[in-house]
Amino acid sequence: MTTEEIRKSFLIDNLFVPDEIPMTYSDIDRSITGSAVPVKKSLKLLGTKKEMSAEYFCERREVGVINIGDEGHITVDGKKYIMAPKNALYIGRGTKEIVFESNSKKSPAKFYFVSYPAHKEFPTAHTTIAEADKSHLGNQKDANKRTINRMIHLKGIPSCQLVMGLTELEEGSVWNTMPSHTHQRRSEVYMYYNVGPDALVVHLMGQPGETRHILMREGQAVLNPSWSLHSGVGTRNYSFVWAMGGENQVFDDMDSVIMDELR
Repeated sequence: MTTEEIRKSFLIDNLFVPDEIPMTYSDIDRSITGSAVPVKKSLKLLGTKKEMSAEYFCERREVGVINIGDEGHITVDGKKYIMAPKNALYIGRGTKEIVFESNSKKSPAKFYFVSYPAHKEFPTAHTTIAEADKSHLGNQKDANKRTINRMIHLKGIPSCQLVMGLTELEEGSVWNTMPSHTHQRRSEVYMYYNVGPDALVVHLMGQPGETRHILMREGQAVLNPSWSLHSGVGTRNYSFVWAMGGENQVFDDMDSVIMDELR
């Protein structure tokens, strides 16, 4: 595939548009990736007839939301959840109304969400970055010192198939996952932020012996099929939200790729 073909197939670059809810529907595990940045008005998440054939968005789906902006709130079937920066909200199947709002027009919330089909109902639940299940990995010598924050997962907020959290790299660290790995039993969506206006992330994908890359910038997401390895390196430190769906929810269910196999 050419650069343009790869970007057209896997890159999501229409996120975080003020007062809109752009969404990308993918046949990769039928994920929906989207965002909501309410500035002048509240934004309601609606289902679509064409792609979903649903009366409302969560008729047969679950949603994970993480706020990467300033404070806002999400009202779920009449109940309001305060969403401070880096808070997460799980919204279960059967929820009929989801409304996003910011506390300030000058510094709005930036809600990022990923949705997968669900065959079972789980209750809506809220969590903070402080409550996340954390792993401190890497070191400064290898430029990969980072903190993984698991928020929707087997030991945290329960879900049908969604696993979601965020990773933050420390200053001076640029590698997010190395060695690279694949998920044979599920797909993953990465959304990069805190990249900075004059920086980028080289996101690796493809098969170990036939790698490709996508240059990622602030607020862009990339779809990773189960057959594709993934890891990335930036021109400076950054953060990213990851979300997975597929056959199981075990975070460590991955197959590492030996460095010698990469080409």
